[in-house]
Amino acid sequence: MADVAEFRAVRYPHPSSAVVAPPYDVVSAVERAELAARDPHNVVHLTLNESEQDAGRLFRAWLDEGVLVRDEKPAVWALSQDYVGPDGVERTREGIVASLRAEPYEARVVLPHERTHPGPKESRLRLLRAARAQIEPIFLLYDGSPPLRSPDREPDLDVEGTRLWRAEGASGVSDFFAGRELLIADGHHRYETALAYAAEQGTQESARMMVVLVSTSDPGLEIFPTHRVFTDRPDIDVGGEELASPAEALARLADEPYDHAVAVAYSGGATRLVRGEPGELDVELVDRFGHEGISYTPDWHEAVHRVAVRDADIAFLLRPTRIEDVFERARRGEVMPPKTTYFFPKLLSGLLFHPLEP
Repeated sequence: MADVAEFRAVRYPHPSSAVVAPPYDVVSAVERAELAARDPHNVVHLTLNESEQDAGRLFRAWLDEGVLVRDEKPAVWALSQDYVGPDGVERTREGIVASLRAEPYEARVVLPHERTHPGPKESRLRLLRAARAQIEPIFLLYDGSPPLRSPDREPDLDVEGTRLWRAEGASGVSDFFAGRELLIADGHHRYETALAYAAEQGTQESARMMVVLVSTSDPGLEIFPTHRVFTDRPDIDVGGEELASPAEALARLADEPYDHAVAVAYSGGATRLVRGEPGELDVELVDRFGHEGISYTPDWHEAVHRVAVRDADIAFLLRPTRIEDVFERARRGEVMPPKTTYFFPKLLSGLLFHPLEP
């Protein structure tokens, strides 16, 4: 049973674009420097500090100085996020920000769909120990209609298209999620870090984490494709139906049924439509070629350009993986290839923090 509850959030009294940032794992070194220069209290001084110990000290100092304040009463929060997707379409995605008790995957409450790597988890664990707080939320999906929606009033927080409304006494939210399975959309490394921290500390508070819960039926929820580009891989040789151009092939790709894998392969100036096996996902078709020399991009023009200028040998252009396919694999206990999903937009960091102490 998913243990979803209210929490006493820590936050900036008056947050603005000067103090928020994208999640730590999508910020480049150049972007980090620009964000840090915006304001001495920008959240990247916590999420991407060269020293996790210094980040923890900063977090507590900001609390002592009133840069951050803690709410007197616990609450969950309704969230609404406006965005323009990579396809140029305007959408609004809605969710619920709450506290979740992290439980091992074996409990089948929270389901993963991707493999993780040790490096990021080691850094995030040092940050948890130092700050004794969850600095950023992770992104989870669930089936069913939302138990809480954005109210018809001015939001309590409104920054860069993300709006938040406090909702106190939302016991119905806890009851609703008690019987739900949750799928990790973004945040596998941080979830596993939370499990490690809880096991290490052994307290009820240490097992909690901040999550954003989004319904799979939300109209603003989209998975976008992540295309594959291989460098120094002249050994990859595919057949398939030859077409005039990548643009034509992508149009054909959109018409293909999802009961079998299909991808567009572009190499040596030739474009081919490659079909896989029944029941196979598009990403699994490409995963047959391994990960040596692979890179990823959400922009198919970039993928094709790299091959055209001979910076790469072959590009595979994919359809977005369907949410129901991700959930099905996760329920079977299967993990999928890296970058199977591309959820956009990323959640904004710096709006709420979740202390792990009473």
